[in-house]
Amino acid sequence: MKHPINIFYWVAMAGLFVYFAYIRGWILTDFESISIKQAHILLQEDDNITLLDVRSVGEFKRGYIPRAILIPVEILSENISQLDRKKNIIVYCQTGSRSVRASRILVKNGFMPLNAEGGFRAWEREGFG
Repeated sequence: MKHPINIFYWVAMAGLFVYFAYIRGWILTDFESISIKQAHILLQEDDNITLLDVRSVGEFKRGYIPRAILIPVEILSENISQLDRKKNIIVYCQTGSRSVRASRILVKNGFMPLNAEGGFRAWEREGFG
């Protein structure tokens, strides 16, 4: 009787790991992730970048990366027309999870986003803002 329970446990644990890896953007991605340091350099060197903040309005009001435009991930699909397809897009959120979700939405709509790993917290940790 223990054997089926052990198998179920390991299958469930593997499933949770795969789900977590997918949510974090570690697997099955069709976009590129960059470090917050790389994002900072790109923003300094290239004016043809849209910096997209996909956090909530409240989070944005408490602090944001200069040049960022806010479109919360929950309403991104309905507001995709606000983005310029001719510009490169760097996407960030608070810690990196919502930006992965937003990057997947952008890819489905014909964009090639760069996901900024670590998000706004990493930006602050690095002392950029």
